Amino acid sequence: MIVAIDAGNSRIKWGLHDGHAWVARGVLATADVAWLKEAAEDWPADALVVVCNVAGGAVGRAIDALLAGLRRTAVHFHAGSECCDVRNGYAAPSQLGADRWAALVGARGLCRQDCIVVCAGTATTIDRLDADGRFVGGIILPGFDLMRSALAGNTAQLPLAEGELREMPTNTMDAIVSGCLNAQLGAIERLFSPLADMPGACCLMTGGAAPRLLPHLRVPVRHEENLILSGLVRYANSLVANGGECLPPES
Repeated sequence: MIVAIDAGNSRIKWGLHDGHAWVARGVLATADVAWLKEAAEDWPADALVVVCNVAGGAVGRAIDALLAGLRRTAVHFHAGSECCDVRNGYAAPSQLGADRWAALVGARGLCRQDCIVVCAGTATTIDRLDADGRFVGGIILPGFDLMRSALAGNTAQLPLAEGELREMPTNTMDAIVSGCLNAQLGAIERLFSPLADMPGACCLMTGGAAPRLLPHLRVPVRHEENLILSGLVRYANSLVANGGECLPPES
């Protein structure tokens, strides 16, 4: 059994995987990390726990502490030069965010064609993965909600907007929401455009903001709610295989 934990800036997602399917899953606010102990008490004692943490050292230490209280330890997942048939094209591979790396590993298990991998959360990341398993590079931009809150917090007269996507908005609420959505959608579609004529090319999307973006994208898109967790499971399986494609990354 494998427990995968994805600690993001806003949410912590976890899943218990039996090698074939998810047996249990859960989500909580990152600020409520202590409540993860309640879920951990029900995990099998021999489960391999793998953690991807981009929420900072305090959250990582809190996860380690609550697991230690249950006499468990975790393997912390970090980016490296290669993992599970994915090769890292970052100039300094270890500087790639662990969540982006896990999503790429998860994507490789689902798609063997050229694709872009989108993690739409507090930040939006858009990464290109070639059919040969090479991570080419990618971009980071503020997520949809972060864009809205930035306008509300840094301007005198703009609210935290709740509007709709319109082709030509005629009110402020719709203008803000349409602007923020078009920034997200445009970035995704722009990075997908070099792949548009490649057979089977698609966009794999995950993250809490994905449902807001999916209905409006003009590219082939596949929603994978647990893409990062799936990447962690692939990594954990390679560790269980004792010298498979991945080794515990150096830290």
